Amino acid sequence: MTTLKNLKGTAIQFLDADPVVYVGTWAAGANANTGRSEVASAGTSTANMISGGEPPITGATEQWNGSSWTEVADLNQARYGLMGAGTTTAAVSFGGADPGNNRIGNTETWNGSAWTEVADLNEGRFRLGSAQSATYTAALAFGGADPGGGVASTETWNGSSWTEVGDLNEANYNIPGGAGTNTAALQMGGANGSGNEVATVESWNGSAWTEIADLNTARDGLGGAGTQTSALAYGGHDGSVTGKTESWDGSSWTEVNDMGTARQQIGCGGANNAAALASVGETPSTSAATEEWSFPPVTASVVQEGDMWFNSSSSTLKGYAKSAPAGTWASAPSLNTAGAFFGSLGTQTAAVAAGRYGPAGQQGISESYNGTSWAEGNDLNTARREVGSFGTNAAGIVCGGRPPNGLAITESYNGTSYTEVNDMNTGRSDTMGNWGTSTSGVWASGYTTTEVNNTETWDGTSWSNATVVNTPRSYAAGLGRSNTDGIVIGGYPARTIVEQWDGSSWTEVGDLNEGRSSWNSSGTESLGIVFGGDSPPKSVNTELWNGTSWTELNNLSTGVAGHGGTKNGSANTALAFGGVHPPYSAQSEQWDAPSAVVTVTTS
Repeated sequence: MTTLKNLKGTAIQFLDADPVVYVGTWAAGANANTGRSEVASAGTSTANMISGGEPPITGATEQWNGSSWTEVADLNQARYGLMGAGTTTAAVSFGGADPGNNRIGNTETWNGSAWTEVADLNEGRFRLGSAQSATYTAALAFGGADPGGGVASTETWNGSSWTEVGDLNEANYNIPGGAGTNTAALQMGGANGSGNEVATVESWNGSAWTEIADLNTARDGLGGAGTQTSALAYGGHDGSVTGKTESWDGSSWTEVNDMGTARQQIGCGGANNAAALASVGETPSTSAATEEWSFPPVTASVVQEGDMWFNSSSSTLKGYAKSAPAGTWASAPSLNTAGAFFGSLGTQTAAVAAGRYGPAGQQGISESYNGTSWAEGNDLNTARREVGSFGTNAAGIVCGGRPPNGLAITESYNGTSYTEVNDMNTGRSDTMGNWGTSTSGVWASGYTTTEVNNTETWDGTSWSNATVVNTPRSYAAGLGRSNTDGIVIGGYPARTIVEQWDGSSWTEVGDLNEGRSSWNSSGTESLGIVFGGDSPPKSVNTELWNGTSWTELNNLSTGVAGHGGTKNGSANTALAFGGVHPPYSAQSEQWDAPSAVVTVTTS
């Protein structure tokens, strides 16, 4: 299964029902004819224009048609550090520094074939900001540097003249990353009067600037595209040249995939944060590279923070996946018979507790849960405890256990009764480090008369010996869905070690935050939770595995070990039942976590 975690970083915790997800990525396009930096840009990701730049300082102009660049008529005034707005047929460029490094206010308009000099800015400046989605008759120029340093002034263009309006709150320069129009814009990052990169973002409402949520990474010389509520900030300099990309949803910035080529002083353009263009720039050497930001679809069952979110029945953009609040445990109906060290099958609303140890010793009692109550059913054929188990409430496997130490007995459950099938090759007990289905399962580690590292796989008929785990252990937990993938987690005595199984070998991966044993789990090898356990003392902790690392979530209400868990559940729906508090318990708790939050309708 393809998950977005495999493609880009850490998976989001919880999922709304089966979306089609579009992962934002940069893809290389045709190079510009002339490598340069500090250009003016105008247009969209598929119809763009760059003009001016350096080195050498030039007035060259090129147009992008979505696949290639074409040279057109030069600016009348060669310059760099200028900005622009408009389209490939009607644009305006303004400001910059001339070959003598003089800060100038020159303004030129483009009619589709030639540039014409018109009224200058009121204040000559370079490395200023611009509202990238503005038109050639309604542009916005802000910030920049004049001979005296950074400036805060803002000017609006009406097609014939510039008018000074409200200043930025912070005088910044080297801010080519801008977004929006002359009445609704964003200023993103830049450098302050001390020459330090800043993360400052300001929003323009047509008359005044307001500081809003900062970028995650302070930088200057970055590119920008989009609108006041749907923007992209990319590249720049944050101590070194970077390709970092951040997406704005109207309230916060989310880091998304980096550019293929890290650079600063970029040509840019784009209608929103779903479609943008990055051209030329410094790497730090002069670059002619072009990259396009878009969202090729990936059908996946794991969404991650920052990914675009679409309904599976619609190609309409709904918004962004955002981290959901962590789930919580709540009281659930109790078992009929208190106990611990169960075989556990099923999901939160369709579970089985098979066998147990309690005040009456080891028992073969089996109870099933329908989401409302527990009911006793047919017992195991062999009463035992500390068994291995995997599968569902309608098709599961219960195996091994004790007493005596090292039982090899395997029983198959069909939703009603248990049937003995082929024994394990090595009888053992004392682990929840198993997972899978009734036709594809794994038992890893355990206890005979000592801790063992044996691994066996189940194919629906028989057990086969497989590569041993690196660290022998007992009372471990497990997450997985088949005999070709999974993780074995922790174990006695309070281990933090986690190992991942790929069907043939074991690899150590990210350690737990808290070492534990005698506990349980719910979910898959790429997204699951573990809960409770013996640390000692009895633990209340819940941790989320995202395929790379562990995050602590909300606690159980009561510390417990030796409890059952719905291993075939998920990271956002689980059940913990029975165990030792002490004493032996019949208590159950239910884990519920909200689905991925989807925000910012941009369609």
